[in-house]
Amino acid sequence: MVKKWIILTLSAVLALSLGGCSSDSSNNDAPADSKGTTGAKTKIIYWTPDRHDADFMKAKVDKFNQTNRDNIEVEMNVMGDNYPQAVDISFASKQAPDVLQINDFQTYYKKGYLAPINSYMSDEMKATFKDSLIENKNTIDGKIFTLPNTGQIWRLIYNKDIFKKAGIATPPTTLAEMVVAAKKITEVGKSEGIYGFASPFKSGNGFWRAANTIAGVSNNTGIDGYNYKTGQFDFGMYKDIALALRQMKEDGSMLPGVENLDIDPLRAQFAQGKIGMYINHSAEPGVYKDQFPTTENWGAVPVPSIDGTIKGASQIIGGSYIGISADSAHKEAAWKFLEYVYSKELQSEYYEKGYGISLIPAVLNSGKKPSIPGIEGFLPKRVDAIYPANPSIITESSLEGMKWAEAFNVFVFTGGDVDAIIKDLDTRYNTSLEKLRAAGTTNIVADPNFDAAKLQGKLSTEE
Repeated sequence: MVKKWIILTLSAVLALSLGGCSSDSSNNDAPADSKGTTGAKTKIIYWTPDRHDADFMKAKVDKFNQTNRDNIEVEMNVMGDNYPQAVDISFASKQAPDVLQINDFQTYYKKGYLAPINSYMSDEMKATFKDSLIENKNTIDGKIFTLPNTGQIWRLIYNKDIFKKAGIATPPTTLAEMVVAAKKITEVGKSEGIYGFASPFKSGNGFWRAANTIAGVSNNTGIDGYNYKTGQFDFGMYKDIALALRQMKEDGSMLPGVENLDIDPLRAQFAQGKIGMYINHSAEPGVYKDQFPTTENWGAVPVPSIDGTIKGASQIIGGSYIGISADSAHKEAAWKFLEYVYSKELQSEYYEKGYGISLIPAVLNSGKKPSIPGIEGFLPKRVDAIYPANPSIITESSLEGMKWAEAFNVFVFTGGDVDAIIKDLDTRYNTSLEKLRAAGTTNIVADPNFDAAKLQGKLSTEE
């Protein structure tokens, strides 16, 4: 009865049948290996939550299915915003995909979801990725579970014509300037349904997307509420940002209904010229080329800092990409697909078409640059950097009460005592972290020498 409930729940979560998952991944009853010697297809299920590159990747999957000589057929499923829940339920019901995107490496590792890939990698492939691997993002104890592909470069995305109409000469470089710009845009454009600022506040991601990027450049101690120097959580890094977003809400500078907005509806509104600015990442050029084609005159610039100075680094989210399920019955076939996706040819085309900024040196050093409209604002600068792994997500796995981004989300729309919110978050997160360290669940500890500014310049030296 429990198993039946799990499967039914998973079906509801995914809004698709699970009949094709790895527990039943052959097309007929005849035994088949990854080389397809019996003539039967070896079916591989691939899950990804990414929608911005779905058309490109589906075309690549189709090509793999048509050209691979191992009789492998990959079924690609593009999941929704409930992807983490779907992954958990699929493993609980023994119906996990063979290949999955890894959006929470430490948690997936601890839960035993991932199979190591060291033994499948050639010496040449190991050399290609040697300098790109990050402990607790790709590897643990010498075992490789996933490789990097691209990183999300975060920027302030703005409508140039709307700014011009509002009399704003340049995008904001400080938090205060962003608040003022949002108010001016709304005053000028409200009669036409144009508002100064938006973020997908339907979930905690709305606060996270705007605030974590600004916090990263504004201090040199950490991101995700975590202070690398002390090894403790300190959510005070978000106070000024929370107050600024709250002010924009009180000013009426945010798109109406923004508290119920997901990222794709936000993009649709921006594509229609209804939003002055928002903060998001380097997937946007692909989005506005394919998903929400637009003729709006838009651009991307570095996110503002609290006071206009850069004290830390602008976080590049990346490192982990796809991996093989530990439960897959067809790991060799799954690796053939991973090898194809991680090939220099596919990754170079992905980068050049603007679907993401590559973190693979062989791709970046090829001399080719993406040509997709709007991508120039997202190309790596000296200030862009990959941070070391931190225990933020895994701490939330045993956290009691509301998560930090959700708590600040509530403050933006209802107000309250921001200092009390910060104190409560610090207490709950550090209590959870202490328990996880005592249990050996995380080995990430304080680094007194940490300085986020020293992370700059490793991907690009361009100012």
